Amino acid sequence: MRKIIISAFITLDGVIQAPGQPEEDTSGGFQYGGWIAPYGDDVFNKVLSEQMKPADLLLGRKTFDIWEAYWPHNAGGWLGINEVTKYVVSRTRKSSDWQNSVFLNNLEDIKKLKNTDGSNIVVWGSSVLIQTLLEHDLVDELWLKIFPVTLGKGKKLFGDGPIAAAFTLMESTVTPKGVIMANYKRVGEVVTGTVGL
Repeated sequence: MRKIIISAFITLDGVIQAPGQPEEDTSGGFQYGGWIAPYGDDVFNKVLSEQMKPADLLLGRKTFDIWEAYWPHNAGGWLGINEVTKYVVSRTRKSSDWQNSVFLNNLEDIKKLKNTDGSNIVVWGSSVLIQTLLEHDLVDELWLKIFPVTLGKGKKLFGDGPIAAAFTLMESTVTPKGVIMANYKRVGEVVTGTVGL
């Protein structure tokens, strides 16, 4: 069975929309594209380069459309992205000229993919897909890059609310510019109790 890992740039108020550049995703009138730009430094870049090592990708159709227009011509910053398999969940698209793109139709196709042998599968962007994965308990790990900024609006990581689930911290780094890079692993059900004073 393969792990599904959500890798997300996220604001303090949960926004994940258009972190990389102003034109990336302006849907819904979003005006803050490129909001991670002021926070890059050597520590951030080192951790991020580890997380961007070649792995199969699972993408929603909108994220795939954005990436398809950019990465085949600009892959120098992400070695291997053209070579890895890109699984795309879409009801409307069935093919692409971008090499190694495989289209999935629905949740059952994702479950079948997860139950195959192979490397981890990493999800980037894809807010609608993330909501579906969280709702159906298909997320094994969360790799969060939490930025010290609030945006007030935009697509959210936990937009519609995931199922109740417990995670444990596997590793973390705080960059000099205040980005918390934390990797969490799904460990089971939520445990409750009473806190004594």
